[in-house]
Amino acid sequence: MTSSTNINQNRTLATVLHLSVFSQFFIPLGNFIFPTLLWLSRKEDPFVDHHGRNALNFQLSIFLYSVFLIAAGAVTILFFGLQLGEGKPFYFGDDQFMLGDFSKAIPFIVIISILGIILLGLFILEIFTVISASISAHEGKAYKYPLTINFLGSIDPQSNHQFNQSKNEQFNSTQKQAL
Repeated sequence: MTSSTNINQNRTLATVLHLSVFSQFFIPLGNFIFPTLLWLSRKEDPFVDHHGRNALNFQLSIFLYSVFLIAAGAVTILFFGLQLGEGKPFYFGDDQFMLGDFSKAIPFIVIISILGIILLGLFILEIFTVISASISAHEGKAYKYPLTINFLGSIDPQSNHQFNQSKNEQFNSTQKQAL
């Protein structure tokens, strides 16, 4: 296998690795399972290792942010639900819902709306950054996801910026730098 073929395969694998997170829309936890399997298949390659770690770290981070926002929404619903009820249950009729004082519901509506907008923003951010990371991987460039917590550690893309050079090209580059 030539070095050029290996480089193209690694680029393709890193691109598919990033795009495999979209499997979450068809398979539960697919955004963790498929990138992990693809990353572990060529973990010894620095280029694939970098992209695999970053993709998984980003997915874990987005998951934690979403869980936090959903928990905050549940606490908000519980808090304002008890406050709005004031010890009396809400009245649900066949065609109506009665609430004593609507002005008490405005903070609830605002907070839930803000949490919903932030969740929507995380969803859009995820789609945009996964596509950007895929394009960077296809071009052979390193990519760093925003808002990522490094759970799996990370190799520094700057220290290994010669991902797509053969060993001879890397050796020649260091020899030229030494001269």
